[in-house]
Amino acid sequence: MSHDTASGRTSENSPRWDLAAETITVRIRWFGLCVGYALVNVLGRDMHNQPAMNAILTLGAVYALLDTIWSIRGKVFLSDAPLIVAVMEAVFIGLLCYFDQGAESPFRFYYFLSLLVFALRYSRGLTFSTFALHSLSFATLVLVSRARDVDGDGMQLAAGSVESLILMLIFMGWVTWAGTSLGGLLQSAGGRLRQLNEELTENQALLEQRIAARTKELQESQAQLVQQEKHAAFGLLAAGIAHEVGNPLAAISSLVQMLNRRPTDEYTREKLSMVDDQLRRIQRTLRELVDFSRPATTQKSKCDIHEIIDAALNIAKYYKRKKGKKVATRYATGLPLLRGARDQLVQILLNLILNAMDATDEGGTIEISTQLRNGAIEVAIRDDGHGISAADQQRIFQPYFTTKETGTGLGLFVCRSIIEQAGEGRIELRESSPAGTTFVVYVTCDMVREHPDVLESAGVRTEVTAP
Repeated sequence: MSHDTASGRTSENSPRWDLAAETITVRIRWFGLCVGYALVNVLGRDMHNQPAMNAILTLGAVYALLDTIWSIRGKVFLSDAPLIVAVMEAVFIGLLCYFDQGAESPFRFYYFLSLLVFALRYSRGLTFSTFALHSLSFATLVLVSRARDVDGDGMQLAAGSVESLILMLIFMGWVTWAGTSLGGLLQSAGGRLRQLNEELTENQALLEQRIAARTKELQESQAQLVQQEKHAAFGLLAAGIAHEVGNPLAAISSLVQMLNRRPTDEYTREKLSMVDDQLRRIQRTLRELVDFSRPATTQKSKCDIHEIIDAALNIAKYYKRKKGKKVATRYATGLPLLRGARDQLVQILLNLILNAMDATDEGGTIEISTQLRNGAIEVAIRDDGHGISAADQQRIFQPYFTTKETGTGLGLFVCRSIIEQAGEGRIELRESSPAGTTFVVYVTCDMVREHPDVLESAGVRTEVTAP
C-alpha cells in the first residue's frame, strides 16, 4: 500500500513514495518532540503552565508513536484523512505557543516543521491547505495573545505584532513553497529511479531467460554429441569385431564346403550341414551388427514401417534383458509407405523397444501395434512394467534425466530431437501407470497405395514372439 500524491489516499498499485518519505517525517516529528521536552523541562525556563505543556507534548508523543508503528508496518497513519492531521497539528502548535509565550514562543517554529512534513508526505494542494490552516492558527494565536496582555484601554494590535504576523506568514509561505518544490523534485527523482529499476528488473529477467534458453540448447547439443560419439565408438568396435571374426569364419566356411565336396557318410554330411548353418547364422548376426553400427544416413527414401519395426526387433533380440519376455506385434494391413530416413527410424524404435524391455519383468509382454490415423502412422509400444511416476513423466524427454540405475538419460531426448528436427513426426507418452506404459510414435506417411478412408478400415496382422 502506498500514498497517492494527487489525493492523499493510499492505493495498492501507486508508487511507494509515502513510505520512502515516512522515515524522514517520523524523524522530524520525534526531533520536534525532543526539543519541546527539553525546552519545557531541561532548560530551566520560568513556566507557570509546565504541567499543561507536558500533557500537550505527551499527546503529540502518542501520535508520533502511532505514526512510527504504522510506518514500520509499511503504512501511513491517518493516510485517508490528511486534512484532519493538518487541523490537529495546527491546534497542537497553537496550544503549545499559547501556554508558553504566545506569539513569541519558540514553539512557533513547529509550524515550519509541520509544513515540511506535509510537503514531503502529501501533494502540493494539501500542503498549501495546511499552510492556510497554520496561518489561521498563528493569526488566532496573535489575536488571543494580544487580548490577554492588553491593558484596559482597549484591544489594539501594536505595530510590532502586525509585523511579526506578516513576517511569520511570509516565512511559512516560503517554507511551503520550498518544501513542495523539494518534495516534487524528490518524487520526480524517485519515480525516475523506480522506472529505471523496473527496466533493470525486466532486462535481468530477459537475460536470465536467454541464459536458460542458451544453456538448454547447449545441453541438448552436448547430449546429441555424446550420443553420436557413443554410436561412432560402437560402430568402430562392431566393425573391428566383424573384421576379426569374419576372416576366420570365412576360412571355416571354405573348409566346410571343401569337406562337403568329398565323399563322406551320411552322418558326417549331416553334421557338416549343421556347422554350415550355424556359420551362416553368425555371419548374419555380424551383418546386422555392422548395419546398425554404421553411420546413420539422413537421406529420405520410401520404406515400410513394419520392415523398420522388424529390423529393430532383430537387433533387440540380442539384448540380454529380452530373455523371458514376449513381444507381441499387431500390424495393420495395407498401410502406406513412409518417406523418411530409415536408419533414424530404426534407431528411434529400437530405443523405445529396449526401454520397454528394461521396464518389463521376466514373463512380461511388450506389445507393438500400428494403425493409420489422420494421415499419420501410429506406432504404439506398450509394456506391462511398473510405470513412470507422475513427477518423472514431466522430465523423461529432458537430456541426462533417467530412471535407470545405469542409464545415460539421452535415449528419449535424442529420439525426440531426431524425429522433430527431421519434420517426420513426434513422440509422446500416451499413458503410464503401475499397470504399464505406452509410448506412441507418430510418423508422416507417403499416401501412395490407397485412400486413407480405405486404409483405416484395413485388417490387423498379429504375431507373438516367444521368449
